[in-house]
This record gives sequence, C-alpha cells and structure tokens, in this order.
Amino acid sequence: MTATLLAGCLVLATSCGAAPPAERASTAVPAKPPAVAAPVTTTPTTGPKKGPEPVRPTGNAINVHKVRWTKAKAVSKRKVQLTWWSGVAPCTVLDRVKVKEGTKHVTVTLYEGTSPKAKNVSCIMIAIEKTTTITLKKPIGKRKIVDGAK
Repeated sequence: MTATLLAGCLVLATSCGAAPPAERASTAVPAKPPAVAAPVTTTPTTGPKKGPEPVRPTGNAINVHKVRWTKAKAVSKRKVQLTWWSGVAPCTVLDRVKVKEGTKHVTVTLYEGTSPKAKNVSCIMIAIEKTTTITLKKPIGKRKIVDGAK
C-alpha cells in the first residue's frame, strides 16, 4: 500500500499484482550479477631480472651492520662473487666488504646500511638478491671462503 499527499488530500493506492510498483522496479537487485568482459591483464614494461642485482660498495651508509651472504663462487683465480638477500636501495645499500686472507681461509664480511639519500623516502619491505665481486691479493687455491658475519 502506498500513501501520497496531494493538495491537502490523502490518496491511498493498493495493488495485488505480482510486479513491483513502477517507482521501485529500478532499485531491484538482479538475480545474477552482470557478466564481466574478459579480465584485464597487464604486461610489465621490462621483463623480470635474471639473477641477482650487481652492486658496489658505497662507503657512506649509516646504521651499518654485518650481513650474511648465501653463496660465494670463484669466478677466476683471484675473484670471488658473493650473493646475499637484501632490501631495496637507497634504504639498504652495501657499505663495504672486509676481506681477511689467511693461509687456510679467506674471511669475507659484508656490511650494509642505509644510504644518506634515503631521508624522507618510503621503503618497501621486499627482499631482493644482490651480488658483488671482490678481488683477492693472492689466488684462492685450496683456501676455504668463510662468512665473517656468522
């Protein structure tokens, strides 16, 4: 039943049909949601990076601390490539690499910190794999490469 006030008179209207009144028909919820066209997909402008990101020590980081590396691979008689997991620059940068050569071991310690350029920068919390290559004074030979951060 619908009540409407027209020029001071009250008009009542009733119906007994199955269809809803015309003024409410447009607000009815459809039985099924509308069909959606093919989903939208995006293609990155550059492909995914292959392998770890190569980095060099900056030497000017703040809040520097030792970082464990995950892999050390000899790439020549005197060069070693180190790989580790890190954060995104400038929030996390390689500050320096300390190398201590002995007769049986080569101890390599990575130091990371925050770049001074990271002031007022939002840092996303994502891990990326990084790599750096060091050059030894003497050939590796049979010496074992040890992580100085352990």
